[in-house]
Amino acid sequence: MSEKVKFEIEFPIQSSPSLLYQYISTPSGLSEWFADNVNSRGEKFTFIWDGSEEIAKLITKKSGERIKFRWATDEEEDNNYYFEMKIVVDEITKDVSLIVSDFSDEDEVEEAKMLWENQVSDLKHVIGST
Repeated sequence: MSEKVKFEIEFPIQSSPSLLYQYISTPSGLSEWFADNVNSRGEKFTFIWDGSEEIAKLITKKSGERIKFRWATDEEEDNNYYFEMKIVVDEITKDVSLIVSDFSDEDEVEEAKMLWENQVSDLKHVIGST
């Protein structure tokens, strides 16, 4: 299997960091934009889309700032791939951005970025950001 490549995308979001954090770190918040339904038991999050389930382990979490997950399939295969959502606030303008880091096969990076753009577009709609 070929190595996956890391990519990052930054999304400006008009929201308070604390509100945004609720949407990226809680099962109820994630199920409003990221998946059809999300359940968690401890560090294990189950994401459900159209009846299929994917399990991810919560790797790190810093309140109000970032959350990082690793898919169970990557964990089983001993891969260090993960996806992270990080909230960044510009010190001068106070603009809020969501920076997404993820991994994809090299020939699927653009497709993966488009998927994130669609997901974050849903997030912006849910929180009323333009």
